[in-house]
Amino acid sequence: MNASPASTGDTALVTIEHDAYRVPGVVRVTMNRPDAFNALSEALLEELQQTLTDIAKSGARVVVIAGAGRAFCAGHDLKEMRAAPSLAYYQQLFARCTKLMMTIQRMPQPVIARVHGIATAAGCQLVAMCDLAVAADIARFAVSGVNLGLFCATPSVPLSRNLSRKAALEMLLTGDFIDAFAARQQGLVNRVAPADALDDEIARLAASISAKPVEAVSAGKSLFYRQLEMGIEAAYQLAGQTMACNMMDDSALEGVQAFIDKRTPEWKR
Repeated sequence: MNASPASTGDTALVTIEHDAYRVPGVVRVTMNRPDAFNALSEALLEELQQTLTDIAKSGARVVVIAGAGRAFCAGHDLKEMRAAPSLAYYQQLFARCTKLMMTIQRMPQPVIARVHGIATAAGCQLVAMCDLAVAADIARFAVSGVNLGLFCATPSVPLSRNLSRKAALEMLLTGDFIDAFAARQQGLVNRVAPADALDDEIARLAASISAKPVEAVSAGKSLFYRQLEMGIEAAYQLAGQTMACNMMDDSALEGVQAFIDKRTPEWKR
């Protein structure tokens, strides 16, 4: 397994593995604050931002975001937040977090959350912002800020776009945990696997995606999110233009011809 740090400090806040799943083009990015349940400190946010920005420009095909230790991510670092209470600081902090979340959505590569433990508050937000999510059967999810008197406003944005309104609002208003199976049923995660088979399930999903032409995958991801925020007529116009351009790609022309010829496509990598 080829792991490299994304920090120059004694302990890397983020590690990068290029062969974690033995699938070409799949990169695993691991948050590495296990003693703090991978809480999103300012330093970790910065490392993740730079790491994902660099990967977005690379030849990676699929990105997996994971957490070290027992938790996936416990949200923001509350001790750090409480140490400097000012409106300007909090505005800057949440703007930085929002930038990271939007980077995930705007990356050309599909991003899979690998959720092996708890994902709470901004950690649950991170799961919801990833394009796909695979959870261990022992994983649990909550947006628990309301228990501390703080409504999870920023997590509510992707949560309300993953779950039904009532399901999302119940999580936000109660702060209660849901298990992995409820998360799958409600649309927060795609697949649930036994903890010892989590990486096998992710490998199968990543391999299926990475086997597809990169042009179709990246254009499709961009179109998917852009059309969601549009009215239906504008969405169809954008989708039609995207599909017409996609059809002119060599990969699509080859794929259609292969279907006509009843053979396996020979895509250029």
